[in-house]
Amino acid sequence: MYQVLTDSECDLPAAVLAAGNVAAISFHTKLGDQDLINDFGKSYDINAFYQKIQTGTMPTTTQVNIGEYVAFFKPYVERQQPIVYVGFSGGLSGSMSSAHQARAMLLETYPDADIRIVDTLAASGGEGLLVLQAIKLQQAGATLDQFVNWFDENKLRLQSWFTVDNLTYLYHGGRISRTSAALGTLLKVKPILDVDPDGRLRQVFKTRTRKKSLFELADKTLAVMQSDPDQPVIVTTSGDYAAAEVVKARIIKTISTADVQIYPIGMTIASHTGFGCVAAFAMGDQLRN
Repeated sequence: MYQVLTDSECDLPAAVLAAGNVAAISFHTKLGDQDLINDFGKSYDINAFYQKIQTGTMPTTTQVNIGEYVAFFKPYVERQQPIVYVGFSGGLSGSMSSAHQARAMLLETYPDADIRIVDTLAASGGEGLLVLQAIKLQQAGATLDQFVNWFDENKLRLQSWFTVDNLTYLYHGGRISRTSAALGTLLKVKPILDVDPDGRLRQVFKTRTRKKSLFELADKTLAVMQSDPDQPVIVTTSGDYAAAEVVKARIIKTISTADVQIYPIGMTIASHTGFGCVAAFAMGDQLRN
């Protein structure tokens, strides 16, 4: 049986990954003089982290390096167990490149190893939804080839919608200009962002109030849920749980049976969005463009 692997940026609870027999590698964040590991809350308090960034502290993030991926993959390779890594978008982090290089290094020593890498082209709960699908595929008896083929054909059906409450972090992350950040803050502009087919964050349009931006997330999600109203939906937030509940409530108001879970956004993504980011994720029937 092949082993499904992922990383901490899927923003799923550790218990969900454990129940699905999925192992995860941790990303890193530096906050002041603290080196933090995104290990699903085992060594840090995510809400304390949110409080720090809410006060204006600017964390820095580093990609997972090649050596870390080699160490992560190697125990499975040594026991000749096939592995498939379902990972954080290569359009948002160089970690995916590190994973591919680690694979190449291991194949030099273990040429018969079966190491598959799936770039989800997604982040946060979007990656999480695809990891849930990975668990479902494996439990349904999909072969490794069938597993990878499903992702090749379907991963771009994932729809992701984000909004932030503070434009400063998008500016520092290079997503918007200084002028746009300053003017947007003055005018109380709330951007709506999604993830493009290359797995990169892009601004789609703007609204003028926080409430409208949250309603937009819900309405965009409802639109893609029409083909499968019973599917799982994930809403994530970097600390503004009340705002996340607004999105969930609006979805459930229209689809009363909707399965909507709210999870915290991990440190890596929260470092680039700031406090108060809210995101919603669902699978549509069309590939995103």
